[in-house]
Amino acid sequence: MNTHGEISRPLTAWLLLAGAAALVAAALGLFDLLQPAATRPLRNAPAAAAALVGLGALLMALRHALRLHRQQRRVHDETDRLEALVRERTAQLTELAQHLQTAREDERHRLARDLHDELGALLTAAKLDAARIKSRLTAPAPLVGEALERLAHLASTLDQVIAVKRRIAEDLRPSALAHLGLVATLEILARDFTSNTGVAVHCALQPVPLAPAAELTAYRLVQEATTNVAKHAQARNIWLTLGQDGGQVRLEVRDDGAGFDTTVPPRSAYGLVGMRYRVEAEHGTLAVDAAPGRGTTIRVTLPARPAAPAAHDPGV
Repeated sequence: MNTHGEISRPLTAWLLLAGAAALVAAALGLFDLLQPAATRPLRNAPAAAAALVGLGALLMALRHALRLHRQQRRVHDETDRLEALVRERTAQLTELAQHLQTAREDERHRLARDLHDELGALLTAAKLDAARIKSRLTAPAPLVGEALERLAHLASTLDQVIAVKRRIAEDLRPSALAHLGLVATLEILARDFTSNTGVAVHCALQPVPLAPAAELTAYRLVQEATTNVAKHAQARNIWLTLGQDGGQVRLEVRDDGAGFDTTVPPRSAYGLVGMRYRVEAEHGTLAVDAAPGRGTTIRVTLPARPAAPAAHDPGV
C-alpha cells in the first residue's frame, strides 16, 4: 500500500499545476483588458485555454484527494481491525497464562497426592512386610511358610510401586514416543482411551516425518482432544487420521458427539486456545469445525521435517 507521502505527491503536483494555470489565466485576462477592444477576441483564447487547464488540474486534484481519502479510510479500518485482533489475542494469552498457572499448581498437587497417598502407602506396606520377614527369620524356629507369604506380598507391593512410578512418568513424558514413534504411541493412546471410556477410536495412521517437538505437539493435541471428548462430547466414536500431503503433515481428530456452536464463545476454551498456540509455535495451523448435534472435527497441519541428505561415501 502506498504511504501517505507517496499518495500526496500527485495531489500536490496537480494543485501546483492548477494554481499556475489560474495565475496564467488571470495574467492573460488582465493583459486582455489593457488591449483595444478590436483585438480582445483573439487574446481571449489563451486565457480560456489556461482556464481549462486550470479547471482540469483542479478536477484531477479533487480526484486524487478523493482517492487519498478512500485509501486513508481503508487504512483506518484495517488498523482498527488489527488493533481489535491484538486486544483479543492479548486477552486470550492473559487468560491462558492464568489457566496454565492454575493447571500447573493442580498438576503439582495431583503428583504430590499420588506420591504421598499411593507410593507412600505402598512403600510403608513394603517396609512392614520386610520387618515381619526379618522377625520371622530371626526367630528360634523360623516360620518359613509365613515368611514366604510375606515375601510374595512384598513382591506384589513392589510391582504396584513400579506401576505407579511408570504411570506418573508417562503422564509427564510418554517414553513410547522416543522409543516406538508417533504412530505406535497414538495407537497405544487410542487403545487405553477405549479401554477406559468405552468410546471406539478408529485409527488411520501413517508414519510422517516430524521433528521431536512437533511429534510431542501432535501427541498432546490428540491427548487433549480425546480428553475433551470424554468430558463433554458424549460421543460413541472417534476417527483419528494422520498422514502427509506434500510438505505438510495433516492430523485430524473427529467425533460423532454433541458438538457445539463455534459462533458462541464457550465457557472454557483454554484447551482449544492452548492447542492453537502450541501448534502455531511449531509453525502449524489449527482449524475447528463443529455444530450442535454434528460432532466436532479438529484439523491440524504441521510442517514436515525435511529429509536428511544422503551420506556421502568417500570410497565410492
